[in-house]
Amino acid sequence: MNVAAVTDARGAVVDAALLAAAEPVHRQLRPHLPADYAGRMREVFASGAEMAVALDGERVVGVTVFRVIEKTFTGRELYCDDLVTDEASRSRGAGRAMVAYMERLGRERGCDALALDSGTQRAQAHKFYFREGLVVSSFHFSKKLK
Repeated sequence: MNVAAVTDARGAVVDAALLAAAEPVHRQLRPHLPADYAGRMREVFASGAEMAVALDGERVVGVTVFRVIEKTFTGRELYCDDLVTDEASRSRGAGRAMVAYMERLGRERGCDALALDSGTQRAQAHKFYFREGLVVSSFHFSKKLK
């Protein structure tokens, strides 16, 4: 399993073909993304996010969107917005490869932690995160504003 960057560290798209190929897998987690997927993702990248994909040969089988943020509680954190593996390709190493990729980048960039949020209903994903060494360190609270 290979992981390839779709953006550079500044969020500039370096491989538009991979961005397009990531869309169907990313929509498995985020079906609400607008029809102009590339346009919306460029807005997300402009806010500091990056994207990488897991490849099985030339086929995109996983997508991760992440960013480095500074927080008073955890310090410098590589925060994963999205981590999704194609439903037909789960348990074949894509998720593990993307987590390892983010861990490596986080260490290279001086991060203190790798963090993500996961919906309470995603029990299978939680089992995977525990296997990968992530722990539940806090509750995340939110309130819709729109």
